Amino acid sequence: MQPVARAATPVVLFDLDDTLMAHREAVRRGILLHMHEQAYTAEPTSAQQLWHDLEEEHYHAYLAGRLTFEGQRRARASAFAQVHGDVLDDEAAGVWFARYFEHYRDSWTLHDDAIAVLEALATELPRVRLGVITNGELDYQLAKLERLGILDRFEHVIASGDIGVTKPDPRIFRSAVERFAVDAPVAWAAYVGDRLGTDAVGAASAGLVGVWLHRPGAPTTADEEADAAASAVLEITSLAELPHLLAQQSG
Repeated sequence: MQPVARAATPVVLFDLDDTLMAHREAVRRGILLHMHEQAYTAEPTSAQQLWHDLEEEHYHAYLAGRLTFEGQRRARASAFAQVHGDVLDDEAAGVWFARYFEHYRDSWTLHDDAIAVLEALATELPRVRLGVITNGELDYQLAKLERLGILDRFEHVIASGDIGVTKPDPRIFRSAVERFAVDAPVAWAAYVGDRLGTDAVGAASAGLVGVWLHRPGAPTTADEEADAAASAVLEITSLAELPHLLAQQSG
């Protein structure tokens, strides 16, 4: 008896930080709580911006292989503390960051449109399969999803620390699609993320439908916008727009 061929299904993949999870807000709240605990005195907005800039610098050094995951945390903690007159050795920087992380973790929340989009996709796209592609360590990102209560909504979670390449490298997007294809053919795949170049353009270059979640206030460069136009990236300002947009693509 011939096995029954499984029908091809659509796959929708999401970035995690600042797409589903309100990462920036958690960072802002977490660093202010930690500063208060450390008795640092500084103008809050400037301090939050400094912490954001250091995160961008050191986390991307980790993604580029110049620092370990723990090393980028300690480097960030040491640099921030030094600006506020607090000199930390390597061990103290690790302790400092661990305490900050408790405040950050306690501030984790989903964006208001996150749960609704996951439910609406199932209605708009019958048989849709969901996944996550994220830069970072797999265990750490799984812990986020579990704490946020949405881990069981995703068939696969693909993390750069597990794959060995980071977004926007096309290989991480293709690897994700291949995982889904093991169980059933993939009719088409879309990837949704808040970073234009890293997420949407990167996905489009790998053959996926690249969707840029351009939440209000997110900065972009002229080069990124030119790349987006050349890659036919789709743009939304809220996840609420996604189900209808992808239903049009599939129809």
